Amino acid sequence: MPTEITAAYARVAQALADACLRAGRKPGDVGLVAVSKTHPAEAILPVLEAGHRLFGENRVQEAKAKWPELTARFPGVELHLIGPLQSNKAAEAVALFDAIETIDRDKIAAAVAAECRKQGRKPKLFVQVNIGAEPQKAGIAPAEVDAFLIRCRNEHGLDISGLMCIPPADEPPRPYFDALAKIARRNGLDQVSMGMSQDFEEAIAAGASLVRVGSAIFGARG
Repeated sequence: MPTEITAAYARVAQALADACLRAGRKPGDVGLVAVSKTHPAEAILPVLEAGHRLFGENRVQEAKAKWPELTARFPGVELHLIGPLQSNKAAEAVALFDAIETIDRDKIAAAVAAECRKQGRKPKLFVQVNIGAEPQKAGIAPAEVDAFLIRCRNEHGLDISGLMCIPPADEPPRPYFDALAKIARRNGLDQVSMGMSQDFEEAIAAGASLVRVGSAIFGARG
């Protein structure tokens, strides 16, 4: 399995570089968030040993169980929370993660802001946008993003780095990627997290600064 994971990681890294070149962008301009959610530490090791340091996890408790030991062994890891955050997990999330990509309502913004002040930490923060206006998905409605960003800054004292989205699964993703990039530009944000295993090349063409790739590297969920 380690050899297969290393080979898969190399293929994804090459596909990312090729997509950047096709889009007229530098490969270094797009970060590859290797989504290690549901996969054990032994599956993550080959990617760490290949030199990769940017990873994404969905759940605070799962990340807390496996990453402290890994980060002690491999300095320089940047860990992103890419799954939903509950306010009662804000303290642990701020302590553990270098970026939280799922700020999606005022209650979470307030809880994260309070913990940042308390802990003296400043993780990178992204607002999750429900770009397809899907009732089953988390995120701020596209029409409400501008006002929410103002509240994050003025009421909660948060420095928002960028936006994140998951487009509808059963529709072509490019229009949704373009829409998120447009909202980001309008608000002066240069960080856009979008695109997963099946569509990250389109996301790069639309201006993604981060793509979140799990199954194409690690295989089916652990």
